[in-house]
Amino acid sequence: MNTSAATASAAPSPDARRAARNRQVTAALVVAVASAGALAGAWYFQLVVGLAPCPLCLEQRIPYYIAVPVALVALLVAAFGKTGPARVALALCGMLMALGAFLAVYHAGVEWAWWAGPETCSGAGPALGGGNLLGQLQTARVVRCDEAAWRLFGLSLAGYNAFIASALVVVAMWGATAKA
Repeated sequence: MNTSAATASAAPSPDARRAARNRQVTAALVVAVASAGALAGAWYFQLVVGLAPCPLCLEQRIPYYIAVPVALVALLVAAFGKTGPARVALALCGMLMALGAFLAVYHAGVEWAWWAGPETCSGAGPALGGGNLLGQLQTARVVRCDEAAWRLFGLSLAGYNAFIASALVVVAMWGATAKA
């Protein structure tokens, strides 16, 4: 058998390379936009609606904060045809979103009293400054991790976050497995 013919048949076609690149670009764009949207939603509920986040809520945001720039890097390198680095960046996004899904399921389980949450998750006390300490303590708003501040159709924000992060795991891994 001719070695040049075997090498030519092993090389991916331009259509296959384009399809892999498009799949990676699409996955990276979806992960970046949806992650930014999830963060915007969390900030909306905090700043506009007035729902103060508990410590577990704040921890659930961390994978999104990291995934947005990583997905944008994946988008750029995939757009320039570098499918290998895009695959790595998308796999990292998938792992970050898996961590986010785990944290969200854990938090939702704490809210439903399926398991105990961290002892430190009873909210922060007021800043102890000068003045009327008793008045500060009486007006302090303690944010607990085991009480859902908002529910829609029985699901809290942590429950919805579990679905969003799980869906983004699937999208990121779909892009990461694209091969020419």
